[in-house]
Amino acid sequence: MKNPASDSRIRAIHGDLSQRAVADTRTMAWQPSPSGTVWRKRLHLVGPPEAGQVTSLVRYEPHATFPAHDHPHGEEIFVLAGTFSDEHGDWPAGTYLLNPEGFRHAPLSRDGCVLFVKLRQYSGSGRSHVVRSVDDMDWQVTAHDGIRTKILYSDPAFPDHTQLEQWQAGSAPGVWSYTGGVELFVLKGSCEDEYGVYEEHTWLRMPAGGRHRPTSAQGCELYVKTGALPALQSMAEQ
Repeated sequence: MKNPASDSRIRAIHGDLSQRAVADTRTMAWQPSPSGTVWRKRLHLVGPPEAGQVTSLVRYEPHATFPAHDHPHGEEIFVLAGTFSDEHGDWPAGTYLLNPEGFRHAPLSRDGCVLFVKLRQYSGSGRSHVVRSVDDMDWQVTAHDGIRTKILYSDPAFPDHTQLEQWQAGSAPGVWSYTGGVELFVLKGSCEDEYGVYEEHTWLRMPAGGRHRPTSAQGCELYVKTGALPALQSMAEQ
């Protein structure tokens, strides 16, 4: 049988970074990973199926394990539910992890967990290993009424910036533009813009130079990453 990790076929899912992309994960089926006890919903892929640049929703079954592996070009994890573990610790829901280039671990989950994961999108040997518990962080006010933030990752040596945003019901900050593009993942509630409505666990990407007029009638909590897209590989669907 062919080893999936050695599969060199090039694939793309929402791989054209010049295009707006949306994925409502509630309507997507879980797909198996090579471990057999870890499942994923791929939102973005450029490269070989098991060795490409990828953004996914990932579910570990109870007692699931994954073999020890390295992380070329780094890894980002946000724990949505349950507890994710490896030999470095136990990471409950609300934990943000940035595992830099060269990081190695053997992940597992004793009781099961759900993760938002980005792989091979954090090149740079100077990045630090980051662990943050968002429950231990205070919300910070912003220049926009009704919107508060918690900064998860920011380093002047690298272009990407990651934060959580909490929008009160009725928030309507006007037109927002993104020089380096943006990725949003709706953690709670819902938001909308002139292009559509984004419910809980919907992923949205807008290209560099993209702009929209976001609002949230009911309030929401968002994962927001800016500045990252220009450094990533782009490829139209094959």
